[in-house]
Amino acid sequence: MHLIYNIGVRFYFLVVYLASFFNSKAKLWIEGRKNQSFIGLNGCIWFHFASLGEFEQGRPVLEQLKLRNPEKKIVITFFSPSGYEIRKNTPLADAVYYLPLDTKENAIHFIDALQPKMAVFTKYEYWYHFFNETHRRNIPLYIISGIFRPGQVFFKWYGSLHREMLGFVSHFFVQDEKSKALLQQLGITNATISGDTRFDRVWANAQQPKEIAFINEFKNGQKTFIAGSTWPQDEQLIAALVTQYPDWKFVIAPHEISEEKIKRLTDILPKDNFAKYSQLSSAESLISDHQFLIIDNIGMLSSLYQYGDIAYIGGGFGAGIHNTLEAAAFGLPVIFGPNYSKFKEARDLIELQAGFSIANEAELKSVTDGLIKNDAYKVAGEKAKAYVEAHTGATAIIINLIEKETPEA
Repeated sequence: MHLIYNIGVRFYFLVVYLASFFNSKAKLWIEGRKNQSFIGLNGCIWFHFASLGEFEQGRPVLEQLKLRNPEKKIVITFFSPSGYEIRKNTPLADAVYYLPLDTKENAIHFIDALQPKMAVFTKYEYWYHFFNETHRRNIPLYIISGIFRPGQVFFKWYGSLHREMLGFVSHFFVQDEKSKALLQQLGITNATISGDTRFDRVWANAQQPKEIAFINEFKNGQKTFIAGSTWPQDEQLIAALVTQYPDWKFVIAPHEISEEKIKRLTDILPKDNFAKYSQLSSAESLISDHQFLIIDNIGMLSSLYQYGDIAYIGGGFGAGIHNTLEAAAFGLPVIFGPNYSKFKEARDLIELQAGFSIANEAELKSVTDGLIKNDAYKVAGEKAKAYVEAHTGATAIIINLIEKETPEA
């Protein structure tokens, strides 16, 4: 199994390398890992995140450990360019790197250079050689906001190597009872149900959001529908709503903001009825005739929801929906596509009638009509907000146990 894993890792590198000749994200993945020079930060705390979403998820724990250990250096690694490129200059870290390819040589070189005191990985990231090397050197390794499902490779007959990885983890902080029970079936008992640190992050953000002054100018006192992290299929549905609700304003923040993707979006909108954030020279340029505002900028979405009344979360027609909790924390009901089954919070919100899944234009209009009628969106939004608040507290559980197990942390 080790041989197959090592071949698989190198094959993945080859595929990404070939893709880098015509794919900008793959090129960043390759170029970013070239000639990285690791700074020696003996005794640092190492956080690893797959991408930007996991960074925001694990951020409350990072901030608390930094606050309680101001003398300790913080190192962050990312697997994906979408995390690294946006957070490479974050003031929360003393150094930010791409995670090197998971080979034995790379793991030894990386950990030799950094000499971390502990490592914290978020949710899904499992890399055999990095895990093995931390275990071999008795460096505590924590998984936070972990979640497990029966269909994962850990629980398959061919998952022996991945089960071995689980044995390298010092402690698992999992989101729910099901995850803990699945680990127990494998004989793993070093697990605590802490919940999901995303709740802490989105709740903190909703209490002190950044102001975006021009949004009020755009809204002009009208009710506002905000669509976040959208993909083309989501945008087709939302574009159809614009003409059906002339008294509402629409703000859309696409998941990808390349020139090609933005043009595709503007091509399906009513002509001269939209503005783009990148073309605004001042708030005054947002004339009231514009019903649609496109946010062709990264990093604003988590604060945009404070100005909304109903939210649509993209991704549900692809691999899965994006972050519903950011909008819910501001008291917005959330609408999303059909592929949400892997997301517990989406299932919970649906059960509370604070979240709504749709599969086509007719269903989107039906749900929107229902929310607008008699201001039902306000009741649904309050349920969403209460749900988020009720599930905060994971960070405190994690920090308290880490400090107990690692007193010097």
